[in-house]
Amino acid sequence: MRPMFFIALAAALSAPAAAQKLGERTASPQEVLAQMGSGNSDEEIARAITAASAHPLGTAANPVRVGGPEGERAYMTRLRCADGSPPRIGAAAPAGVGAFGSVVNAYPLDCGAAAPGKLSLVLDMYHAEHREDRAPAGFTMAAR
Repeated sequence: MRPMFFIALAAALSAPAAAQKLGERTASPQEVLAQMGSGNSDEEIARAITAASAHPLGTAANPVRVGGPEGERAYMTRLRCADGSPPRIGAAAPAGVGAFGSVVNAYPLDCGAAAPGKLSLVLDMYHAEHREDRAPAGFTMAAR
């Protein structure tokens, strides 16, 4: 008698899942984000970029936009101190919410005796479609 109970229970629990066709998508990722209040229109992003550009690149008010952790690493490996050497890069630390509404990371950079010396560089890794080619003040960018 007990096995029949478990079979009936399993059938009842699986019925709602069976009602949806396998592989059917209920909503696009953009629709899901918009429903959660996290979706941004292209116009909103353009306005945020324009407003952020009034601040120094690499600060919380104008974080460097990159695509994921790989984009963070790729960007920082191209940075050069005033003497042409790469800066020493410390461990990332969460730096709150940036100008574009996403969580940003701050990396300590150290050029030693060369300019710009020590500073904290803020990056926003939620911009997969963007590749930044500008360097923050005091740095240059190595060729790709």
